[in-house]
Amino acid sequence: MDDHSLASRSLAGRTAIVTGSGRNIGRAIALSLARLGANVVVNGHSDRAALDGVADEIETLGASALTVMADVSRDEEVAALVDAARARFGTVDIVVSNVAVRRKQPFLEITPDDWHAVLRTNLDPAYYLARHAIPLMRARRWGRIVLISGFDGFWGQVTERAHNVTAKAGLHGLAMALAREFGADGITANTVAPGAIDTVRDWSQYTHQDRARLEAEIPCGRYGKPDEVAAACDLLCSERGAFVSGQVIHVNGGHYMY
Repeated sequence: MDDHSLASRSLAGRTAIVTGSGRNIGRAIALSLARLGANVVVNGHSDRAALDGVADEIETLGASALTVMADVSRDEEVAALVDAARARFGTVDIVVSNVAVRRKQPFLEITPDDWHAVLRTNLDPAYYLARHAIPLMRARRWGRIVLISGFDGFWGQVTERAHNVTAKAGLHGLAMALAREFGADGITANTVAPGAIDTVRDWSQYTHQDRARLEAEIPCGRYGKPDEVAAACDLLCSERGAFVSGQVIHVNGGHYMY
């Protein structure tokens, strides 16, 4: 049996919830965990067809999938999401919080409503997921929490993104707090911080970035791929990552080194 075949069984019997998994990084993470044998709950709140397409891909890989539409910025909808996963698969072992908006606004133009809208989307869902999933993880004394942050939460030179920078930094703070409090329960919590990743996005929010210049700055000489972010999540969600907790893995091709 080759290494890939062995790896494909490593999460058999585990159940993962991946939010924002209809496209881009979330989709790559969902498919990668499925290749490792996990049941995967695919989540989003607006594009059911995209989510069902990912679920179909998961089933084709020989894993089980469940599509749950939920706005994870709302605690009651996250509770329903976790309940749906438990009802279908018996428990929840892995949660990957992968939702974000990236608004480019000068600080003095950010209204309180703007501020709370970004934190509500980028930070609150991670708290809600942990709040509802950890009791299930504690019961089995095994759990993996992965929070998808971003380099702007660690690199202070990103301008006109104060609300996003705050939320992204807060995600890692939450991961560290969870790692400290629940490590004895067999639960790890970590952050993955993607750098420049080649994804479908609203480029109107990235007018300040010149792609050619960015590629020239990255030692690897290119944008990253969603699958490369998923690979970091694979490690953190597997038994091989059991002694990694409270950490951040930067997937950025050496663009920024911490």
